[in-house]
Amino acid sequence: MPATSTEQMTTLAGTTVIVHPLVLLSVTDHHSRVAARTKKRVVGVLLGQDNGKTINVANSFAVPFEEDEKDPKTWFLDHNFIEGMFGMFKKVNGKRLIGTTAKERMIGWYHTGPKLRSSDQEINDLFKKYISRPIMVIVDVRQETVGIPTDCYFAVEEIKDDGTATVKTFLHVPSAIEAEEAEEIGVEHLLRDIKDSTTTTLTTRLTQQLASLRGLRSRLGEIQGYLQQVAKGEQPINHSLLYSLQDALNLLPDLEEPATTRSFRTTTNDELLVVYLSSLVRSVVALHNLVDNKGSNAGWEREEAGEAGEPEAKSEQKKANGAPVTGEDKKKEEADKGL
Repeated sequence: MPATSTEQMTTLAGTTVIVHPLVLLSVTDHHSRVAARTKKRVVGVLLGQDNGKTINVANSFAVPFEEDEKDPKTWFLDHNFIEGMFGMFKKVNGKRLIGTTAKERMIGWYHTGPKLRSSDQEINDLFKKYISRPIMVIVDVRQETVGIPTDCYFAVEEIKDDGTATVKTFLHVPSAIEAEEAEEIGVEHLLRDIKDSTTTTLTTRLTQQLASLRGLRSRLGEIQGYLQQVAKGEQPINHSLLYSLQDALNLLPDLEEPATTRSFRTTTNDELLVVYLSSLVRSVVALHNLVDNKGSNAGWEREEAGEAGEPEAKSEQKKANGAPVTGEDKKKEEADKGL
């Protein structure tokens, strides 16, 4: 592996990896078939297009893989299977019509980590027999995963500033989940089938925001841990990574600036005023409904009392007029009284 200069690492760090939903579905299915309810990971090949600044991961296939849990350096990857499967994919891609999606080539490999392993460098060196610069994508298939479930890396041999021996390491590059029109239609149909009718739009939005905040907290924790390791000398200094962190921190507002503090306070007060007015409106509406309900109940009680008093009033009226009260009138009066 040729040594990578700081300029080359900066160029690699600017590469964006686009992962399609079909790949995530295939990796999840692979893991559920082979390593469900175990701590094993699965390995496969990624297919797509490498356009320099953008790597499009459009497809994948699983590869037989075994490793010793006690000795990570002991592992097996079926080379013949990779060559046979890729040969079939090339035949399929060769028959595509003009104007369709570009041909899919072998661009890297994936595993379900969910973190980097000590044998990843050796496996990546193996894939260099087929690809000049393989991309490694770690797909986290755990249900409790928040945020984007993919982490993408390039293997590099970093040159030390102090002139010491180079070190093999992995350079993290940004990734995104995107889909073509046909994939979007399929995903929409899947989501429509599993959609919970009892879940409201507000609940869904709050759940998504909570998941985003959890993902942000997890990423901030990883950044904090890395910086602490660098400060203790446990990790080498990566200037490009530190520059990226500094750029991100420069975007944050200065909370010690009076104008910024005043703006935050004004915005918070406006939002709290809206919440307060909403609470007042809800209280007024609740009181209005209570008064209406009480009035309706009183009207029903008066109507029931009027209907119950009609037989007695008729009997008294007959007596006052001197008309005899018959037995049928008495039976009807007793029946109305519930006797």
